[in-house]
Amino acid sequence: MNQVKTVKKKTYAFIDSQNLNVSVQRYGWKMDWRKFRKFLRDKYGVSQAFMFIGYVPEYEDMYEFLHDAGYNIVLKPTFDMSKPRETVAKPDPSKTEEAEEKKPVKGNIDAELVLHAMIDYPKYDKAIIVSGDGDFYCLIEYLEKQGKLLKVMPPNVNYSRLFRPYAKYIDHLGKYKRDLSYRAKPRFSKKPSK
Repeated sequence: MNQVKTVKKKTYAFIDSQNLNVSVQRYGWKMDWRKFRKFLRDKYGVSQAFMFIGYVPEYEDMYEFLHDAGYNIVLKPTFDMSKPRETVAKPDPSKTEEAEEKKPVKGNIDAELVLHAMIDYPKYDKAIIVSGDGDFYCLIEYLEKQGKLLKVMPPNVNYSRLFRPYAKYIDHLGKYKRDLSYRAKPRFSKKPSK
């Protein structure tokens, strides 16, 4: 009797952490990163989950936590927008102050995510892109043409219109809010004895 050996397909997830984190918080919830990693493994068979994050030295503990939760952390150097820098033209002080308040640290990870998806291209059979950012359109288009796109997972129902042609791949995370949201454990205090 011949036994047919089935080869398990490898699925990798590429996660735009900034887009995911900011978007779910805008909708009033906080991601439980351990639950999310388990969700990716159980629902989609994700063997490798790459989390792309702008590096800020004060968040070393968070990076370690995410690594321990099962993510491959890819850090991008950031630029502190609040520090003065040399400029050719003198900036308008009112605009500079606004920019500093809005974006004190700049660390866009889009290029790193696309690059890693292509570096690891031969290693996976299917890919999941976790972002609603239209900057990933070219990557999604390419993966779909190659038969390697499994899902596009924007954080909520508001995502780039560029993804419309890929509607059958969309699985927005907002519908899993109940399963994936972080819930702080209640702290019980002792009642005063009478």
